Amino acid sequence: MKQTGTRLLISVVTIVLALAGVQAQASIPEIKPGTPFTPLEPTREEAITTQQIMSNLLRGHYERKRLNNALSSEVLDTLLDDLDSTHSYFLASDIKEFEQFRNHLDEALSRGDMKPAFYIYNRFQQRISERLSFVITELENNAAEFKFDTQETLELDREEAPWATTTAELDNLWRKRLKNSMLNLRLAGKEDKDILELLTKRYQNQLNRVHQSRPVDAYQTFMNAVTRTFDPHTQYFSPRNSENFNINMSLSLQGIGAVLQTEDEHTKVVRLVPGGPASKAGNLEPEDKIIGVAQGDEDMVDVIGWRLDEVVDLIRGPKSSTVRLEILSGEVATAEPKTISIVRDEVKLEEQSAQKEVIEIQDGKETRRIGVIDIPTFYIDFEGRMNNLPDYRSTTRDVRRLVNELLDEKVDGLIIDLRSNGGGSLEEAINLTGLFIPTGPVVQVRGARGDVDVLRDRDPEVLYAGPLTVLVNRLSASASEIFAGAVQDYGRGLVIGGQTFGKGTVQSLRPLTEGQLKITQAKFYRVSGDSTQNQGVIPDIMFPSLFDKEKIGESALERALPWDTIKPAREVSSNPIRSKLSRLKELHEARISDNPDFIFVREQKALVSEMREKTQVSLNEAERRAEREENDERRLALENKRRKAKGLPVLASLDNDEADSTEKSEGAEEEKTDDSEEEEPDAMLIEAGNILLDYMRMSSPGMTAQR
Repeated sequence: MKQTGTRLLISVVTIVLALAGVQAQASIPEIKPGTPFTPLEPTREEAITTQQIMSNLLRGHYERKRLNNALSSEVLDTLLDDLDSTHSYFLASDIKEFEQFRNHLDEALSRGDMKPAFYIYNRFQQRISERLSFVITELENNAAEFKFDTQETLELDREEAPWATTTAELDNLWRKRLKNSMLNLRLAGKEDKDILELLTKRYQNQLNRVHQSRPVDAYQTFMNAVTRTFDPHTQYFSPRNSENFNINMSLSLQGIGAVLQTEDEHTKVVRLVPGGPASKAGNLEPEDKIIGVAQGDEDMVDVIGWRLDEVVDLIRGPKSSTVRLEILSGEVATAEPKTISIVRDEVKLEEQSAQKEVIEIQDGKETRRIGVIDIPTFYIDFEGRMNNLPDYRSTTRDVRRLVNELLDEKVDGLIIDLRSNGGGSLEEAINLTGLFIPTGPVVQVRGARGDVDVLRDRDPEVLYAGPLTVLVNRLSASASEIFAGAVQDYGRGLVIGGQTFGKGTVQSLRPLTEGQLKITQAKFYRVSGDSTQNQGVIPDIMFPSLFDKEKIGESALERALPWDTIKPAREVSSNPIRSKLSRLKELHEARISDNPDFIFVREQKALVSEMREKTQVSLNEAERRAEREENDERRLALENKRRKAKGLPVLASLDNDEADSTEKSEGAEEEKTDDSEEEEPDAMLIEAGNILLDYMRMSSPGMTAQR
């Protein structure tokens, strides 16, 4: 994930589950409801670290911001949003009191004075303690008598809700939240006695942890509110989180291979590491929320409300051991929990390496062979190269070998599959581009001072000059976008699929007295001068996708740096593809109009979007059961419509263990067993091959793959 000889970080990472050995959970004393929260005090080291952070931000960040009242106001709003985005803890009187800091946090930051930040954080912890105490008392005294046949609703989307003016308002909100939690567990088949016991334990654990908070928790929360006012990838790492980040960057991962972050009281999956156990298992997806963790056959531990590092500690474990996760699907707020199993393992370089296959497509009476090279990440064995090993692995070396093998197999064209490739080595993205173009610029890097460095391919050899397509999706990011953008700018091939992630910024790590600062210091620009930031790469032909751009991608992140342009790195000559795009799109649309897989993706996306728009849930059990059954029936009907159209056996039900038929199309990997059903062809890949054949016929009837 870094460029050779530098500390440039090509993709943002929160925490990757990597280490072997489950760290023992410290014994946390039980706190009685109503116990006052003991205020935290800032340390001298934190004051020094703050001044170091501000010096780095003001002098080295790509966005030149000034430390003034405007920034102070933005920091306060960001902090309150980070602490209480659902407006469920603070009272309106608290918010009014915090206004005294709105135009003075800039002065406090310049002095390294953390007292205002700790004042707000301590009040927040006090309010959490009060809310949890209320819920625990409610469970003890009243929850057993809750009625689930009344007409009552709970609003889930509270970002714009007014702050409660009284404690009674919050009591009513939290009573409804408690009732919703109980109802979710009822719908999952749990008995009332077990529900009360589980929830009491959950909230008691959360209360215990609140009272075990440390100054570093308050400090990290505040400093990340500061860094987020600059951009979402600039981040402060405490010493503990610095260790986790460095583990991720080592490319020697052992665990499940998942990137996690905290969202409200849940632990959310951000992305999966290519070639990792979770990616290969195919049962965990971005946006899923982890609510429980179990070691092997042991009892499930409820982790709602836990700190992120504690959840990470619990999921980590030795190679070949099994971890069970209880998860909520990210698609629907009222989704039923399901339990999955993942065998921990080391993520080996060879499992992230490029792989080839040949797909056969009927072209009239002729069968055409299209070579496909799947690249999960842009990798390089730095140590092997430094030691001058003749067979060290890298993306470019492996792809060179695979292209030659495919040409020997007489393929008619080539597809480079970059779906869900989150990036990696910048150097490899440049070198890989060089296999398909003559010498020339590949990407531009613009620094904070406006200086532009044009990074070029200097090798005149073109390994492959034949028909080329690049397949991307919303999870194709960073180095993937550089490669796809260069292929598009040179008119070297078609880019097909979904709009890419839009990660077009460069970060570096800077040491601090306590921890590290990851800071955005540059932006990537394409040969054309267009930034890859925020907008990503727009394919020549778009495919339907289940990824929600409002939730996944750079544009979904608050305060993401904007898309912009600089001077082109070269004069863009006439692009032979552009004149053919209109006709290519017509042929594509006609072909997929009755394609069962494409129809399924469009209809499923419409269904998921409809479900996501429902932010208010009923607390009536009969209504919730009916709604869940209706949703399951609609999903089943869509799947069976697709199966029937393809001549496949229909399903009686959709169970939790069934892999969605479009997962491969969206970039997921599956483990195959000898007794498994034959895997369905990848509809997106087949259509990419059809489009490539269309282009070949339009360009030259005899056009074929060539060196």
